[in-house]
Amino acid sequence: MEWATVANRIEPISVADVQAARAAVESTAETEAATSEATDDSGTVADSETPGESEGMVDSETTADSEATAAGTTQQPEPSPTRVVADADVLAADLLVGGDARRALEAVWQHPWMTLVASDPLLATATRVVESLTTDVAADWEALLSAWREPVSHPPGDHPALGSAYRGGAMQLLAFEGTLTTPKTAATLSQRFPVSIREPAAFCQLFDPESLYQTVSTEPYPGPARKPRFE
Repeated sequence: MEWATVANRIEPISVADVQAARAAVESTAETEAATSEATDDSGTVADSETPGESEGMVDSETTADSEATAAGTTQQPEPSPTRVVADADVLAADLLVGGDARRALEAVWQHPWMTLVASDPLLATATRVVESLTTDVAADWEALLSAWREPVSHPPGDHPALGSAYRGGAMQLLAFEGTLTTPKTAATLSQRFPVSIREPAAFCQLFDPESLYQTVSTEPYPGPARKPRFE
């Protein structure tokens, strides 16, 4: 299955539609998780606590070596600007919308010396978003994305995109979500690990593959090595 074949089976939608679907998917997942945690062995639902403000960041104290061995990288890679994470709605928009999300991820795809990092929870969230908007292509799209990405594991409480970036050594994170692109979030995360969080449009504007290539090779920049996925 080719990327273009999958994309040709859908009608493009808006980024707002993708973001709304992502919010609905995450709300459902949070409700199910809270219900599961609050239910004892007898099936009685106990009182649940309100999530704290720190929820959704990364747990830099938790070691998840056993989980990493089972699903993802076994050693945390060194941070690199050539390692990129795309949040769930950016991954979904790449397929369903095109535009800036696709241009940003196409830049990563066309340069094999760059790495798209994504944990299983991040991939699962993006897939549920695609399923909620166009069910007949989700499985094929997930297979293509799973084959492309480099898997990484992180503790269950981590924000999937931030956890993927932290555990996967990704210094660049593409996100539409406003809370991830605020100066406050940037200041908080800079105390934990080096990461630049940008919307896809900003990433495209600043992306300089020739300069970036010099961080991984002393050879001249060879240009894109792959054709665009959707052509």
